[in-house]
Amino acid sequence: MTFDELELNHELLDAISYMGFKEPSPIQEKAIPEILNGKDIIACAQTGTGKTAAFLLPVLHALIENPSDHTKVLIIVPTRELAVQIDQQIQGIAYFSEIDSVTVYGGGEGSDFTDQKKALSTGTNIVVATPGKLISHLNMGYVDFSQLSHLILDEADRMFDMGFQDDIQKILSSLPEKRQTLLFSATMEDRIRTFARTFLTDPVEFNLALAKPAAGVTQRVYLVYDQQKTPLIAKFLKVRSEYQSILIFTSNKSRVREIIRELKNADIEAHGISSDYEQSEREGVLLKFRARKIKVLVGTDVVSRGIDIKDINMVINYDVPNDAADYVHRVGRTARAATKGEALTLVNEADMRKFSRIEKLIDMDLEKQEPPISLGDGPVWSLKHSSGGKKPFRKKK
Repeated sequence: MTFDELELNHELLDAISYMGFKEPSPIQEKAIPEILNGKDIIACAQTGTGKTAAFLLPVLHALIENPSDHTKVLIIVPTRELAVQIDQQIQGIAYFSEIDSVTVYGGGEGSDFTDQKKALSTGTNIVVATPGKLISHLNMGYVDFSQLSHLILDEADRMFDMGFQDDIQKILSSLPEKRQTLLFSATMEDRIRTFARTFLTDPVEFNLALAKPAAGVTQRVYLVYDQQKTPLIAKFLKVRSEYQSILIFTSNKSRVREIIRELKNADIEAHGISSDYEQSEREGVLLKFRARKIKVLVGTDVVSRGIDIKDINMVINYDVPNDAADYVHRVGRTARAATKGEALTLVNEADMRKFSRIEKLIDMDLEKQEPPISLGDGPVWSLKHSSGGKKPFRKKK
């Protein structure tokens, strides 16, 4: 199937052609016709499947075909980074139209709040918002969603994990009952499906998750002690000097600066992003990373789903993620669109059981390698005392 066969507005076809899109991804091929037909959607699709364009293209088509000065589309997302990413895609896909949009999230300056208030009260075509900040505006009584026609909840599972369910329910109570609702989630737990059915009407369901890591990803696993992690990363990066884009994930935001400092001591320049950084600083770092002005980016899972950066050469899991599905999301940042990539995961004593759950999820038994001789012995693979780390592991003889 081609995008032409989806019968989208010619302005959108021109834009996506200019952006290099040639044919729809599986989620786009399934979802776009149903959305164009006015159906509510529950779609399970992970990062890298093209799900953002799957909902943007049909709602932008509807806006172009039926122009309005009112707010017609509300997109609710869990993080500021995802809000910015989606807004950037709106600007690209709607380049040849007169559609306008606004992002609504916290952490900015006072002028940002003023701009958000103006857009929410006077009307802008598309609002992309995080739940908490949108609630703040709703509580002040000037938000006008009376003409809303489309509601989209993206990364619904992440919003549930972050405790936004009550906020979403409050937002729903402020919206017109007659609307089209689209829910996208990387995983589809029973609690999400049950909640979704309370506000969707006869939804069509798609399930494209949870895929295994792309075939183009070379997955490497090393059994290490904590003090061996950064030296091992440094060795890898120095050997792979041709890599221009490397993401290092840690599960602890307080560890981001520590890893950066240790890499600097190993003569490797790195920059960081986490919720501890100011919003302007985070956006600046991401902009430079996307432009290849920053080679190594250290961050938490806030960037594993919310940031669309192409051509990542290598993903490094400094820590094994707590949620097995997050491994797929992290690794999914590399080897996208049939390219090649590398994923390195460092597993200490306490994380072995968590990593075994990942192997079960992806249905793969990955080889566990020892650290280089120069770094000394690592721990022996065992699940006996894992996920607690109360008992010491013996070293290899």
